Amino acid sequence: MGVGVNEHLSKQFDAELESIRSRVLEMGGLVESQIRRALEGFSSGERALLDEVIATDRRVNEMEVALDGACSHVIVKRQPAANDLRLIFAITKTVTDLERIGDEAQKIARMGKSIHEREGNGRLTRTADVRHGADIVLTMLRRALDAFARLDTNSAQEVIEQDQLIDAEFQSLLRQLVTYMMEDPRTITTSIDVIWVAKAIERMGDHAKNMAEYVIYIVKGTDVRHISSREAA
Repeated sequence: MGVGVNEHLSKQFDAELESIRSRVLEMGGLVESQIRRALEGFSSGERALLDEVIATDRRVNEMEVALDGACSHVIVKRQPAANDLRLIFAITKTVTDLERIGDEAQKIARMGKSIHEREGNGRLTRTADVRHGADIVLTMLRRALDAFARLDTNSAQEVIEQDQLIDAEFQSLLRQLVTYMMEDPRTITTSIDVIWVAKAIERMGDHAKNMAEYVIYIVKGTDVRHISSREAA
């Protein structure tokens, strides 16, 4: 093939990769919206909002399948070199984590429905203190997506370090809810549901951390999932 043809194919390939990256960010925006709406519904008990979050999870799943297909198509059609193959591999892993974050948002919506159907639409009693952990997770997800968009390893490293805050928040909330259950057995059923919500938030943090680790893998070619933060820097 001539130089002109090779250059044309190279530009096509770059355009395909850029399109895939844009679609990943679009999926990330949808998942972030899912988290926000699930938490709003959890706090307010608004049934229509909770049902919408649950229904929209199918769209998140469809985006995952479509992006996996696009990545597979690029690999087969373009036979990318090592650096680009690393990017495509990291994209498929990122998309999987985004889909799982969407699953956790749906779980929060389902727990919200369960609690509010059982207790009515009144204010949750002594159990709604998940907002701080959720705010940390939303910040982690936003930063992980931004790090992915800019291939910024410094921002990615900050996300990885933030995961410790989520773990500490979960343990604190767990102790608080155990105290409530011991003081008043009537809170047990609802408290257990809230524990599931807190666990969903913790898992979202784990997935956002994974996404940040993939950014470092793309840029440096280093898999940092099982090494310390100091070693990864």
